[in-house]
Order: sequence, then C-alpha cells, then structure tokens
Amino acid sequence: MTRASRTDGGTDTDSEHRAVDGHVSLDKAGLPAWLDPVVRAAETVEPLQLSRFLPPENGSGRQSAVLILFGEGTDGPELLLMERAGSLRSHAGQPSFPGGALDPEDGDPQTDGPLRAALREAEEETGLDPTGVQLFGVLPKLYIPVSGFVVTPVLGWWRRPTPVRVVDPNETARVFTVPVADLTDPANRATAIHPRGYAGPAFLVESALVWGFTAGVIDRLLHYAGWERPWDREKQVPLDWRS
Repeated sequence: MTRASRTDGGTDTDSEHRAVDGHVSLDKAGLPAWLDPVVRAAETVEPLQLSRFLPPENGSGRQSAVLILFGEGTDGPELLLMERAGSLRSHAGQPSFPGGALDPEDGDPQTDGPLRAALREAEEETGLDPTGVQLFGVLPKLYIPVSGFVVTPVLGWWRRPTPVRVVDPNETARVFTVPVADLTDPANRATAIHPRGYAGPAFLVESALVWGFTAGVIDRLLHYAGWERPWDREKQVPLDWRS
C-alpha cells in the first residue's frame, strides 16, 4: 500500500455525521481554499464537457457511484485510488475510484442514493471510515458502454483521515493515494491506446497506469479546475487486449 495509512486526526462535525446517518447531504462549509476550483467546476461543468458517453435516454443502465476523495497528504492535495484485483473478469488490475453499483438500501438513484452508495462502496473496498468524509459535490451522471453502468461521480473531502487498506484481496489488489502534483506533472501524462481503437488520457503514477473512465474524469477535473499543465499528447502508452 502506498501513502495510504492515514492516522492524522481532526474534530468530528455535523457534516461528517450527515454522511452516515439517514439523511446524507452535500456540505461545502469549511472546505480548504485549494478545493474552491473543484467546487466551482462541479457547479458549472456540463455533461458533454466530461464525456461523450452519457446515460441512455431510455433510462437503461445499471445505476452506480464512485467516490472522488480529496485529502491532504505529506505531499499536498491527493486523491484516493484503488487497484482492482488481477483475477477479476472485467477491468482486472485497473486503477479506479472506490465505487460500485447502487444497492436497494442506498435509496433513490435520483437523489441521495449515489451519495450513500459511494460511501458504502468506499468503506467496503478500502476500509475507509465514512464519518471522516465530507461530501461536497456531484458531477453529472456518465455512462460506461462496455459495462452498461450509469455512474454518478461523488466528490468528497477527507476531513478526518483514517487508515485505509485492502479489505477483500479477491476484489482489490491495493489501495493508494496519489498527490495531485503528480497527476498534473507533464512527465506523468500520456495517451493510452487500446487495440480496439480506444484512445484517451492516462497517468503513470505510483507504479500504476491509470486510464479509461477514471483517467478521463481526473483529466477533466484537472482541466476545469484550472490545474492542468501542458503535456505531450503525442506520448503514447499501448494497452493490450486483456485491458
């Protein structure tokens, strides 16, 4: 596990408790100033500015959510990621945000269901204590055609960090944090090329190649938050058929 054993503390707030009781809600109060550009981006970004793949108009697709969790580490602002187990049938070994499909107990997919699902999945996959997370924004729903998932990206601030780890090795290979500075470093950026024709942004960080849906969302967040630095889009990283 890389830079993910979080033990520094803080003080519980009402916003933290709202993340786990029956009334999950968004709260922008008390966020660090460096998150202001992310808050503004979440409030103004349009769906097609994030992806050309949007939920089907007929309402099909399996509702899901991911947690985009920002924290403050020893190297400054950071994001929490996990790497899927290599034995999985889909997206094996691929880094991703914590997340997954909504369960019935998560509630309405059109209201706070995705908020509960994002926190629940993060706890199940990384051992994250959701009481230390302040949810502050939601990005437009996106679509992953290969899996049929309609994904709600939920933004969170790791107000009170707690230790994270691999909970189930059959599902997760590792849990790690990535400094935002590494994600914006042009040396760590490339275009991933898949034999099936996919081409999209990629990040080579923490001994991992982040690509696909996760990299696409990170790329757009960096861009609309004004954190993106010019990088060589001609630098290519080939993917194999198993990816």
